Amino acid sequence: MQNKILLIGLMTLVMGCSEFIEPSISDRGIEVLAPANRLESNSYQQTFWWNPVADALYYRLQVVSPHFDSVARLVLDTLINKDKFTYTLDPGKYEWRVRAENGSSTGMYANRMLTIYPSTLSDQILQLSLPATGMAVSRPQVRFEWLKLFGAANYRLQVDRNNFQDEKNMDLNITTENLSFLHTLTAEGSYQFRVRAENPSQNSKWSTVRTIVFDTTGPEKPQLSTPLNKQAVTAPVRLVWNKISDAEKYEVWVYKSDGETPYSSAYPKSVTATEISFDGGNPGETVTWRVRGFDRAGNMGTFSEMRTFTVQ
Repeated sequence: MQNKILLIGLMTLVMGCSEFIEPSISDRGIEVLAPANRLESNSYQQTFWWNPVADALYYRLQVVSPHFDSVARLVLDTLINKDKFTYTLDPGKYEWRVRAENGSSTGMYANRMLTIYPSTLSDQILQLSLPATGMAVSRPQVRFEWLKLFGAANYRLQVDRNNFQDEKNMDLNITTENLSFLHTLTAEGSYQFRVRAENPSQNSKWSTVRTIVFDTTGPEKPQLSTPLNKQAVTAPVRLVWNKISDAEKYEVWVYKSDGETPYSSAYPKSVTATEISFDGGNPGETVTWRVRGFDRAGNMGTFSEMRTFTVQ
């Protein structure tokens, strides 16, 4: 009977530990989908694509020229957490490889060859780097960045709030030889931006259009719900407030009875929900609390009213 209990205990321990042991992927290869091996292309922008590997946390993608056994130039060495990665190359011969990785092991590389031939600039599309589309910013200075495109003499950056309907009245329409440009936005709102490469005889295709939001206005003042002000309550106490439409997270401040000293090192507490559970407090102790919101641009909202409650 004792041996049976011991066996059950060991099985339970092993099953519990397996939840925390990361599986090894050292013997796992990876199936590459694109570009095809030994592909010859006149498209400078290539999308590297493979099938996901079970238990992988991310993937290491490396590109060299011309080959890994005779590297003249390391083009790319990056870790990504998706199964696709798009990058713009110069004409030339390349070898690339990808493998799966997690926190404790790495899979086996899959290698492929790739040749890019020179082509007209007008057949190419420019690749944007930053900012990411949909990004919200609270500062007016924004740096726009893009990748080099072979054959370009300069780059045209356009920034607008009207989807480029009138090129004579855009917020920004400039050319630069650089791969980035720092611009100051003039008013709150949603902006579109795009870039193309140019030389004296032709232009590339426009990049995809991305949007950014310039927002300097913080969220509205939260309205506290429960407990009521000066209410006597039993622990744990649910501190609840209303949801604010443009708040991405909330900062909850809980103080001792003086309304100034944080109740513990846990406060202020940042949460995305509209309530927390407060399990501190001694019988007869008065606790003070308030909340404010933060939007996705990082703007800080106005504090709610200050309320108190007494722990019974």
